[in-house]
Order: sequence, then structure tokens, then C-alpha cells
Amino acid sequence: MRKALRWLLTLVVLIGTVSTAGAATAAEPEADGTSAATDIKDQLLAVPGMSLVEEKPYTGYRFFVLNYTQPVDHRHPSKGTFQQRITVLHKDAGRPTVFYTGGYSVSTNPGRREPTQIVDGNQVSMEYRFFTPSRPDPADWTKLDIWQAASDQHRIFKALKKIYTKNWISTGGSKGGMTATYYERFYPRDMDGVVAYVAPNDVVNNEDSAYDRFFEKVGTKECRDRLNAVQREALVRREPLEKKYAQYAAAEGFTFSTVGSLDRAYEAVVLDYVWGFWQYNLLANCGDDELVPPDAKTATDDQIWNSIDTVSGFSFYTDQGLAPYTPYYYQAATQLGAPTIHFPHIEKKYVRYGYQPPRNFVPRDIPTKFQPYAMRDVDNWVRNNARHMLYVYGQNDPWGAERFRVDKGAKDAYVFTAPGMNHGANVAGLVADQKAFATARILAWAGVPATAVSEAKPLAKFDKKLDVRDVEREPALRP
Repeated sequence: MRKALRWLLTLVVLIGTVSTAGAATAAEPEADGTSAATDIKDQLLAVPGMSLVEEKPYTGYRFFVLNYTQPVDHRHPSKGTFQQRITVLHKDAGRPTVFYTGGYSVSTNPGRREPTQIVDGNQVSMEYRFFTPSRPDPADWTKLDIWQAASDQHRIFKALKKIYTKNWISTGGSKGGMTATYYERFYPRDMDGVVAYVAPNDVVNNEDSAYDRFFEKVGTKECRDRLNAVQREALVRREPLEKKYAQYAAAEGFTFSTVGSLDRAYEAVVLDYVWGFWQYNLLANCGDDELVPPDAKTATDDQIWNSIDTVSGFSFYTDQGLAPYTPYYYQAATQLGAPTIHFPHIEKKYVRYGYQPPRNFVPRDIPTKFQPYAMRDVDNWVRNNARHMLYVYGQNDPWGAERFRVDKGAKDAYVFTAPGMNHGANVAGLVADQKAFATARILAWAGVPATAVSEAKPLAKFDKKLDVRDVEREPALRP
């Protein structure tokens, strides 16, 4: 494998030399002087449908929070519009641009994703449609699907490509990695490269045995047994801990109309526990006695409660916790699919509901109908048509149990796994040869000078405020 990667890295340098021969002056202003003569804010606001929410200062950049007018239905653009929130981290119009989405809401504070640091470029970030405030009013939920969202990105790209004329790379983590993939599937000519992190790929929604196999082997037996014991004990002690849950809910004003009852919510939180641990923690965290009680049977109720609450979050399956994520659960119930796993370490008498389908987490007044062909189409396309695509997964991340793969029909497309890493896996966490190779490919796709490609190192220095390397933490079971 190492010899192959060294050979590929040599090839990358040769490819980069050819593809970037005309890009040696990529950082220079546009020859016609437009970029130098017109302030970037004025250029952005000259885009039809673009309006400024605010500008925030950050040394070395201009950072803008913007609204962009989008059609509710890209197939029928005359039938209403909505305001979609985007942000622009501007460095230089002569640099490459990274198009990022997390698949959920967008942060309104300056931040730089890993590919943006690698290519030392600009970054455009998009809030996914139907996440507030980027939601049509009234909300026609049938217009929330992967093609409509990809079309949002396509329109933003077309509008901003006139300003940022150099190469573009799309990226995202988890649901954002899925989003970057779907965008590439429907608009394969827009981007010069795709970097998708920890992106689940649920091709057949009702076949989830890969997840069960994952939980049989992840980490060490000692850690698995320890986590399983805490999860089981939380169900054994259901009665006293649900009383504590009811008191907590009453104090916080939490209700349970969407999921149906406090009992359903309690079990959902507990059954998320083992998955949530591996999604957000490293194996070393298993030895933290405060996080994971070493002997569940002798632990106090408070110790069991605190462990489950820290990992899974008892607030999540309340109406108030679910509401911000209705768009995700709607998509899971209509196109994306969702995992179902089994719990062989827990007697059946303690499990009343099992993993509940995403339909249970969507308000009843929003209808859903699952489309089994949607993910099969994307998976088939990636396997046979992927170009300039890189997938990075974490060895100990449950979401990587069902992942994207590339077959012989794909070209210049790769899938790598970061050893020991969780849902925060990235290029920096790959083994040395793979890290160098992946970095070189990203730089080559970005069209930077060949010398930079050959060095295979990030072009921008690490910034502890901009470059957050930790996992993007979300409570409960969501990618």
C-alpha cells in the first residue's frame, strides 16, 4: 500500500505540473483589474438576489453573512422564493474557493474547513434549505430533497463563480459530506474536486447488518463490555430514572408530543448511548470513570444518568430538542434512510421500542413517503462515475460502517480511513503516506502551482480560532 501511494504521489506531482502550468500566478489580481478596483462587498452585493446581513472582522480576511434569494422549487422558479443564508470568508479573488456545507444550519462566525486551510483559499458556506432561518414560509416539505438542495448550491456557484474565477472544491462533513456527494452527482461539471468527510451511504434502508458487525468489533472487548453494561443498566433502572427524567422535563418545560411519550424518548436516548460514545469519543475516553462508570451494577442512579446524559443528551428527544432538526429527520424518512441496530447484550424484556424510525421524530402534520431509489442512484453514480473525489472516514466511527465506495469506473477518486479516529476524522489524521497523497490531490484539484502540489502540505498556517479540528458535535443519533 505504501509503495503504491508513493507511486501515486509521484504521479500527482506530474499531473499537477501539467494542470497548474497556467496557474502559477493564481494569487495575482484579475488581469482586467475588476477585483482590484471594486471592493469585494460591492461585488457580492451586485449579485442579483444577494443582500448583506452583517460583516464581521477577522485578520487577513473579510467575512460576510449574506442572504441569497432562491426559488422554493428549482423546477418551477416562478412559484415563490425564500431567503437562504450563506457566508463568505474572503481572502483573495485570485485564490481557489472551497464550497462548504454541514448539511444543517450555517455558523455565522468565521471558520475555515480543512480544505480551505490546505489550499489557502476563500470559503463559501451554505445553510441547508429548510433549516431556520433558511425556510420557505409557508413550508412545502415536498420541496426538501437532495436535488433541490443541490440546485441551491448550483445557483450559488454560478452567481459567485463570476467573482471567484479560479478552481472550486466542495466539502462537508457527515451530512455535509453526503450533501457534497449529491451536489456532485447532479452537477458534476461545477466543482474541480470534492472532499467528503465521514459521509454515510445507506443504499438499502432496511439492510443494516454492517452496523451490527461494526459494534461487535469496534475498540476493545473491555470497552465494549463497559459501555454495554451502562446502557443495559439504564433500562433495568427505567422506573427510577424515568422519574428523574420527568422532574427534569417539568423543570425545563420539555414536552414529548412528537415522539409520543416520555417513555419513548427515554428509551431513544438510552439506545443512542453506545453509538453516541463511538461517534464522539476516542477509545481512551472509555477509561474515564466519570464518563463511563466502571461497574454499572454498583453505580448510583446519578452516575448512570450523568453518563447517559453526557453522551446522548436527555433533552434531545423532547419536542424542543427535535424541532431544529425536523428537516434532517424528514429527509431521513423520505430519501436518506436511517440505521437500525440490534442490542444482543440487553434482554428483550427491557427493550420496548428498539431503534425508532425517523418518521417518529417528524411532526405528524408533515407527511412522509420513503423513496428507496434515491440513495441507490447516488451510490451507483459514485461507484462508476466519480471524478476528483476524496472520502475520509474514521476507523471507530459507526457512520462509516455503511460508506461510499469507488469502483473501476471512477477516476482519480479515493476512500481513506483514519486509524483510531471518530466522526471527526480528517486528512490530518490519515497515516503519513495517505495524508501526503490526499493533500497533494486537493492542491492539484485547486489548481495551485505545481511546486505546492509536490510539497503536499497545507498552504495556510494553522489558526486555532479558524481551524477547528474537533468533531462537529450534535446530540443524539444524526450524521
